[in-house]
Amino acid sequence: MTGKRLLWLLALAFASGLGAQTPPDSARAEELRLEIERRFGERVRTELALSDEQTTKLKATQDRFGERRRALMRGQMERRRALQGQMRPGVQANADSVRKLMDAMHAGRLDMLKIEQDEDREMSGYLSPVQRAQFQMMRQRLVERVQEVRRERAGMRGQGGARGRPEGQRPPRQDGQRPPPR
Repeated sequence: MTGKRLLWLLALAFASGLGAQTPPDSARAEELRLEIERRFGERVRTELALSDEQTTKLKATQDRFGERRRALMRGQMERRRALQGQMRPGVQANADSVRKLMDAMHAGRLDMLKIEQDEDREMSGYLSPVQRAQFQMMRQRLVERVQEVRRERAGMRGQGGARGRPEGQRPPRQDGQRPPPR
């Protein structure tokens, strides 16, 4: 599997992993997430020239903080959805509910910052400042790719399906000819 394909699968796993799913989808998303984490870890090890000890410690840190981060992200997504539900056009929003959701989202951002600070503090015990910066940059690029795929997937859904064709549009013919008009 190529690196680019793996990153796309990672993005899809993250995007799928945070949405509502049936159990088989959840299992597949988890499987993909674990594979992507493994590949990302290999890439980090190579690009940061980590020792075996550093690799082991970084994996432990990522495991410990990763679940907290994912749980917080799921909560933030739920709050965003609830807020969007409150802010529907033509429907009066419940001011108290909106205030509570906004407060909770703010608290979630502070919690995420705290997780990042605690994680960085722990990594400072076994990674150099340059390695930590490189790691943070690699992870940020990965997050940006995930967000890009989410936006593309959302755009495709808005165009009528997962394949990105508008409703009612036929797929192109294999022989390169245009389909006859309806």
